[in-house]
Amino acid sequence: MHASDPSPTPPRPASHWQRIGPSVTLLLLSPIISEVLYGATRLSVIFVLIPEIMTWGCAALLIREYVWRWKKRWPSLLLMGLALAVAEECIIQQTSIAPLVSSAQHAYGRAWGVNWIYLLWALGYESVWVVLVPVQLTALLFPHRRDQCWLRTRGLVIAGVVFVIGAFMAWYSWTQQARVIIFHLPPYTPPPLYLLVAAAVILLLIVAAYALPVRAPEGSLAGSQSTPSPWVVALVICVLGTPWGAFALLGFGSVPTIPFVPVLAAGCAWASLTFFLVRRWTSSPNWRDFHRFALVLGGVLACMLGGFVVFKVGGALRVDWIGKLVMNVAAAAWLLSVGRSVAHRERG
Repeated sequence: MHASDPSPTPPRPASHWQRIGPSVTLLLLSPIISEVLYGATRLSVIFVLIPEIMTWGCAALLIREYVWRWKKRWPSLLLMGLALAVAEECIIQQTSIAPLVSSAQHAYGRAWGVNWIYLLWALGYESVWVVLVPVQLTALLFPHRRDQCWLRTRGLVIAGVVFVIGAFMAWYSWTQQARVIIFHLPPYTPPPLYLLVAAAVILLLIVAAYALPVRAPEGSLAGSQSTPSPWVVALVICVLGTPWGAFALLGFGSVPTIPFVPVLAAGCAWASLTFFLVRRWTSSPNWRDFHRFALVLGGVLACMLGGFVVFKVGGALRVDWIGKLVMNVAAAAWLLSVGRSVAHRERG
């Protein structure tokens, strides 16, 4: 700048949408990706999206805010997502400790009062597709707000209250109504010890997320290797993620002849492989936003494809098949447009 230049123009204040956009977007993306695009929430019952926004959306937003305030990276997001999954599976809807609603004659993978296969699926699915993927996608959509807080103290309080209300609605509608009225099962009351253990695990996961090292620039780890091309990243994540989306079927006893202990071990190994691959890639010196987009793209495609397997085996109404297909195609087209914007931003 030359001495004769006028004084720099002060930055324009952020618009109302720029201020609230990331929060609103994450509130919607979390349940839309994990429930609607997957197919757990079908077109015929789309009204349940409202309590899902209250629970999944608010939880994802709160997790993102606290992890940002702690100056942590995505492994802390993952641990907080696991804490949310434990809360959902053992305290809120209790689907991993109550006998599952299933057409199978015998419970599969259930031991000591826990549905282990279903629990493993839920821990992976809910931590990744409820929290990690939506948070990363929202950051790509609002790059200038990525390193800023999205909620003030009042917003945190409001989101927390709405989450508690939504969680209570989810608990009551499933454990006290759906199980009893629709599936003709007795109400389930978990043993107090199970609730105490779940609460202790949640607390330990939160402490672990807080205790992880402060975030450092991506690609800063010594000895890190190069990341493959973004399209390879997307393909590998899609290939690894699609079976996980369909893994829930095993939890419901779709293939009861397979011993559940090897299935449980294989699922843990599969999840560990995916974690270490992503950990290695994100530590690479050439990790960029387009790689992050590829990670999101592969994850969302895996979610949608795995959901089609669940639809095929579990059965669905014709209107739900059409609705899922239309929404999945629209989501894929929109994601590709987001990818073009990210690529243009990196080139510019």
